[in-house]
Amino acid sequence: MDYIIREMRKDEYPLLKDFLYEAIFQKDENNLLPKEIVEMPEIRIYIEDFGKKKDDYCLCAVVNGRVVGAVWVRIIEGFGCVDDQTPELAIALYKEYRRLGIGSRLMAEMLNLLKEKGYRKTSLSVQKDNYAVQMYLKMGYIIKKEKEEEYIMEYVL
Repeated sequence: MDYIIREMRKDEYPLLKDFLYEAIFQKDENNLLPKEIVEMPEIRIYIEDFGKKKDDYCLCAVVNGRVVGAVWVRIIEGFGCVDDQTPELAIALYKEYRRLGIGSRLMAEMLNLLKEKGYRKTSLSVQKDNYAVQMYLKMGYIIKKEKEEEYIMEYVL
């Protein structure tokens, strides 16, 4: 599949609301959470006023002119926070574009960008049951902390 990875334009930031919903791991495909879940304060901090903080960066995957995935970081006290210097990463693709290598490429590009910007590490939170755990481990993330249902993972740049 042909796709490009590029910086997300500011006029595309509203798409992050869709990608934030897609980033939420939902074990039961027949009983999906309502889309309004992204309005909860502990979830919306991942996208609220995106682009206004100096540590906000977002890359997107584009297929035939359509943004089909995004990876973004910001320094917040989110589910995967390890300290106030480490950007927390979120990534999502529309379902039909998953498991095609696009997510791995998006992540690799973001890790390169963060390294170029001088960051020392990045972190994320992932549900233990999420198949993406294997991708993160393969990319070089390590499990920093284990909670009941999730891992806090860290990548040293």
